[in-house]
Amino acid sequence: MTTTEPTTARAAEGAPGDLTGGGEYLVPDVLRPGLTLVLVGTAPSRISARARAYYANPENRFWRTLHEVGLTPRQLSPHEYPLLPDYSIGLTDVAKRHSGVDAALPTDAWAPEELRAKVRQYRPQVVAFTSKRGASETLGMATGRLPYGRQEVTLEGTELWVLPSTSPLGQTHFQLAPWQALAARVQALRPAAGTSAPAGP
Repeated sequence: MTTTEPTTARAAEGAPGDLTGGGEYLVPDVLRPGLTLVLVGTAPSRISARARAYYANPENRFWRTLHEVGLTPRQLSPHEYPLLPDYSIGLTDVAKRHSGVDAALPTDAWAPEELRAKVRQYRPQVVAFTSKRGASETLGMATGRLPYGRQEVTLEGTELWVLPSTSPLGQTHFQLAPWQALAARVQALRPAAGTSAPAGP
């Protein structure tokens, strides 16, 4: 059973709200113009929804992976997610109003057109799905037709990547190499965008 009731709770002060104006998102978007990379999840887990923070399950590899591949200079905690734009990275999900595992989400949970509208509005240089399921629901393609790494297709004209899920449910299929390739691509694009990640402490 998934969470479907809207909430007006907000994340850390300074974090952007959702684009609906109704406080419907379980975890706010982290989006602004000029980002090099926007990472797109499926839906918050129940743990993340309760915490009002991205990838809050301590068994999820997401924050460790960002640091390990060099996308952040240190490992951030889930509640530090509003800091990601400092490294030219944004966050959103395909299903912003529901929580739970992908297989349990109702069909109407997915909002690919809403995601596409955000990509058109904010125009990041790269969009990367953090699982094949989110990409499949957005592109209307079977997961078997979506290899990890950079895709031949784009999303609203934006360079598109698909990454192995960092969820504990996908541990046996996790691969670091596609994340490393993405990090190298982002590092190459950051100077072109006039943006560099701040030095670590």
